[in-house]
Amino acid sequence: MAATSKTKRRAGAKSTKKSSRTATKAKRSRSTTSRASTRTSSSRATATKTRSATQTARKSPARKRSARTTTKTAAKKRAPAVSATNINAQDRKFLEQHANELSESTLHARWIHSPDEHEDRAGQTLATRDHEVIRHWADERHATPAAVPGTEHGDNAGVLRFNFPGYGGSTLAQISWDQWFAPFDDRALVFVFQEHKADGSQSNFFHLDSPSREHS
Repeated sequence: MAATSKTKRRAGAKSTKKSSRTATKAKRSRSTTSRASTRTSSSRATATKTRSATQTARKSPARKRSARTTTKTAAKKRAPAVSATNINAQDRKFLEQHANELSESTLHARWIHSPDEHEDRAGQTLATRDHEVIRHWADERHATPAAVPGTEHGDNAGVLRFNFPGYGGSTLAQISWDQWFAPFDDRALVFVFQEHKADGSQSNFFHLDSPSREHS
């Protein structure tokens, strides 16, 4: 009987140890499965983020192009109205093309195309790109073509001026008409001027307007 009792106890102990080892393995298996599941979820989340970032990057250029198009359209809509008078087809094309860069005075001036055309009233703002008109205006005032020294662009004159008698033009560099008109044409300048002041007296006012905003 004593032997049988010992045998039973040993068998019970072995069974308990086996159960314990089995339970431990089960726990390890569940832990491994849980970690694998966590890694899989993490990988899926990372893949989702990567796809999302890639799609956003692909859409970005389109958004930029759309923004640029919108900006250009808005700029065109904001272009000032051209209300200049006495303009021909060439004048209108030039004014509409550079409406955003030219001054309001140029856009609303009376345009002159020959020395025979004149103001409608004293003090009126006039504009021209015609060489003969400019030379005639200067000759009437005994003004000679000049430029500001030190502002040259290579071989071309820089800031263009006129030397009016009695107005202290000694600091200006005297140049020929060809030298004056070369940069005038190259920069697509507009000669904005007056023939008379509002009181009817002769006016020496002039301004060179430029599409590149390099006013002088």
